[in-house]
Amino acid sequence: MSAAETGTEPSLKKVLGRIDVLALGFGAMIGFGWVVLTGDWLSNAGTGGAILAMLTGGAIMAIVGLTYAELCAAMPKAGGEHNYILRAMGPRTSFIGSWAIIGGYVTIVAFEAVALPRTVQYIFPNLSQIPLWTVAGFEVHLTWALVGAVAAVAITWINIRGVKEAGIVQTFVVLFLLAIGLVMIAGSFTGGSAANMDPWFTGGMNGFFAVLVVVPFLFIGFDVIPQSAEEVNIPARQIGRLVVIAVILATIWYVMVILTTSSAMSAGDLAGTDIATADAVGAMFNSDLMAKVLIAGGIAGILTSWNSLLMGASRLMYSLARSGMLPAWFGRLHPKYHTPHNALLFIGGLSVLAPFGGAQMLGWLVDSGAPSIVLAYTLVAVSFLILRKREPEMDRPLRVGGKGKGGIAIGIAAAILGTALFSLYMPGMPAALGIQPWLLFGLWWVIGLAMFFRVPGGIKPGPDAEEHVLAKLRERDASRR
Repeated sequence: MSAAETGTEPSLKKVLGRIDVLALGFGAMIGFGWVVLTGDWLSNAGTGGAILAMLTGGAIMAIVGLTYAELCAAMPKAGGEHNYILRAMGPRTSFIGSWAIIGGYVTIVAFEAVALPRTVQYIFPNLSQIPLWTVAGFEVHLTWALVGAVAAVAITWINIRGVKEAGIVQTFVVLFLLAIGLVMIAGSFTGGSAANMDPWFTGGMNGFFAVLVVVPFLFIGFDVIPQSAEEVNIPARQIGRLVVIAVILATIWYVMVILTTSSAMSAGDLAGTDIATADAVGAMFNSDLMAKVLIAGGIAGILTSWNSLLMGASRLMYSLARSGMLPAWFGRLHPKYHTPHNALLFIGGLSVLAPFGGAQMLGWLVDSGAPSIVLAYTLVAVSFLILRKREPEMDRPLRVGGKGKGGIAIGIAAAILGTALFSLYMPGMPAALGIQPWLLFGLWWVIGLAMFFRVPGGIKPGPDAEEHVLAKLRERDASRR
């Protein structure tokens, strides 16, 4: 039994409505990558190649999202992946999947803390003052790093104050982000040209895969909806549907960004830009001011993704602590705000430190988190299949693919596609990761290994798995006393 159920701790508040939930999921996916990475996508694959890769990636994420939709509707509890995998495959596999998705969340929260000063410097070129040290050829300045660090403190504080406050901030910032999208579309019609979109395809399969492998990083966030399920005040069936809707909206957004950016400038001109998307908007309107307006949209994307994923990571750590898989400290709720404040402080602290690693951390963080994200998605797909087979009569308010083979086909496709995506990061593959991302990946899993041995073994999966884990932990603690 959880602390919340015994009354020893306050419980999470059900305060999020439909718009709040959709803003969380969509906003989490639309971070800063579309601002700084679009030029690379066009350079690697061309306009058509980048769109094809994004549509392929969006389809993969939608299939994965369907498995989440059913499981989320069936088990609307904080922690998402933790609950699904625990019920299907037991506590130790659940810890692996949960630690993987937390790693993905943490890398993106840290990415946004680094991306913010990188973006602000576009508007204020003299931002970098008081040099500190050099990391991978980038000289880190105190004023530059403090922009990210101070923002980390502010966003952490907003989340500690309450999920409703964070949700309100999220909704307003997402609306501003959508307004920026309309500006880009208008600029493409008035100042863009189809001739600039050539070449449509370049780089062959290597170019296609170079774009495809960043998709897990770009689309992570729809799973924030399951993480906050205990704080959602709408029917469980609708929670599941919003997961898939958020993925579709994100796919449309990324395709729009590729089309509008490529229409603004030729491939050669884009290759020489600082931040391709911002410079493209400036060219479409022939205005430096409009380029800075786009950067404001980039900042909005940073804040929406940062806010959502900080919320999701903290809820997952809270859920793990509630099951005894992380120290109880992470599972404590704030007595006034009813938020997992210790988990928020831990992740917020990491994001405060991230900007002091310099701008090169951006690429390393993107690459290091992606394999963990894909691993978690694959384990959720396998859990979906196991529960369909072992618990066919489980209450499923939303049953994707019906009761027949359609649902099984969706689960199999999600598991195969997840495994295929993971393989792309391996040495020798078209999108093999460099040494720095693998070091960050390894460091996260070394920490996870230390936590893994807290998790008791010998517990059968099933609907009562969490209670059995807690009972075994109580027995272990009693024997030590």
